[in-house]
Amino acid sequence: MTNVLLLGGTSEIGLAIVRRLGQDGPVTAYLVGRGRDRLESALAELKRSGVAGGVVDELDAIEAPRHREVIARAFEQAGGFDVVVMAVGVLGAQAGLDADREEALEVMETDFVGSGSLLLESLRELRARGRGTLVVLSSVAAERPRASNAIYGAAKAGLDSLAQALADATADTGVRVLVVRPGFVITRMTAGLEPAPMSTTPEAVADATVRALATGAHTVWVPGRLRVVFAIMRHLPRPVWRRLPL
Repeated sequence: MTNVLLLGGTSEIGLAIVRRLGQDGPVTAYLVGRGRDRLESALAELKRSGVAGGVVDELDAIEAPRHREVIARAFEQAGGFDVVVMAVGVLGAQAGLDADREEALEVMETDFVGSGSLLLESLRELRARGRGTLVVLSSVAAERPRASNAIYGAAKAGLDSLAQALADATADTGVRVLVVRPGFVITRMTAGLEPAPMSTTPEAVADATVRALATGAHTVWVPGRLRVVFAIMRHLPRPVWRRLPL
């Protein structure tokens, strides 16, 4: 039996990863996130797909003082986790410098400060047990934030960098960190936005993630060709970069 903790328990991508893991063997899912009714509904959906139900716990990513307590309780109830999926995040603040101040702060607090805190607490628990993998849902926006998505991209860049550095710090402890960098994913969160080139789906991200879990990969791009695209784009001169229709 594989124990999986999903942080951001109603995330479409996170739930797709849990379901995909369930195709390879028995899985028990524990969901932590906002809105008990939505969490219970997500857990019921997982059960219908063959995933065993664990427990749910309510927690907002911006409630940092509660993070240690909630994560520790989840690990204790489950007896530890084989996989922790960090799927916390909000989009918003697409207007950059002209974005609503409160919306911009929510994106930064949720996608970096809150997510980073949950990442730290989860890694501490995994390290204490000497086993497990932390899957961090990042974004291609983290590779080089662009003017049209400055706030979200910068927050994801911070989380991505933290995850990569802590992956190195825990490399000899029995704990692994896998950073997943999807392109534009067609979900409820992106509804109403024009899909970008090389868009993908939660199911495709889940397939790529589970394949990467079976290898020694520390980073996976979805779709994979984005790795090559950004290997070029990260080196473009800024005057060229800022003129691209991104």
